[in-house]
Amino acid sequence: MNLKAKILTAAAALSLVAPAAMAQDDFEAQLKARQGQFRIMALNLGVLGGMAQGKIDYDAERAQTAADTLVAVTEIDQSLHWPEGSDSFAMNGTRAEPSIWDDNADFLAKWEDLGAAAREMQAVAGDGRQAVGAALQNVGGTCKACHDAHRTPDS
Repeated sequence: MNLKAKILTAAAALSLVAPAAMAQDDFEAQLKARQGQFRIMALNLGVLGGMAQGKIDYDAERAQTAADTLVAVTEIDQSLHWPEGSDSFAMNGTRAEPSIWDDNADFLAKWEDLGAAAREMQAVAGDGRQAVGAALQNVGGTCKACHDAHRTPDS
């Protein structure tokens, strides 16, 4: 086989493999993005939880900032974060269940419930430790409902 034929063969092979590799890279980027948003939520929930439990001194401004951040994260359009095929059966590093795509309406409804609970938290974050604690129960309940339905349990 001459050099030109080898180059054409290699180019043809790459044209078949490159899209799959790029798709996997996209999934990795999207996985990192969605995990990043959950880390942001966890950080802010930790602040609010610490205040509610009395482990952190209550600070109305800091509580409000944490609640505002939770709301901001829940307002991020999720459509790019959850490509079909980025579940725990298809790739490592995620606990996303295929049910996210099989029952996407339920998943999105649960995300909306989280947003509503975060807005409730936002409304009372400056009202003291007890108000934060009560609102935090609602936020935690929405997290649990989604995790129970759409997240692989810890092993």
